[in-house]
Amino acid sequence: MNIGLGSKRKTILLIDADPHARAALRNALEASGFTVGEAASGREGERTALRIKPDAILADLMLETVDAGGVVAAKLKDTGSRIPIYIVSNATDALVGSVGLHELGISGVFLKPGDPAVIIQTLKTRLGMQ
Repeated sequence: MNIGLGSKRKTILLIDADPHARAALRNALEASGFTVGEAASGREGERTALRIKPDAILADLMLETVDAGGVVAAKLKDTGSRIPIYIVSNATDALVGSVGLHELGISGVFLKPGDPAVIIQTLKTRLGMQ
């Protein structure tokens, strides 16, 4: 991939306990020109986000604890972070966690398994890569 001078690859952090789900999304994101970081838990996701400073985060809503994705978002928001955070979850999880997502700093919800093309287009639009 040829990236012009002065342009920077955007970094996406994937937070999901399912290694297969992370691998599938990572492959699609990397093929579209993103750099990808990964975390298997909310706690690991918090540490990784602070270390790699991603441009956006895709987090499973239901990680090791109920609403762990929302907790990660709330903690990052408390640090003053403006990183867009998207929840990737199944329909039941999304409905249960939908109340107050905006207040937590959640930018949107993708239903699992998620269409990589839709996720990538959303990220590119949000991150000004069009």
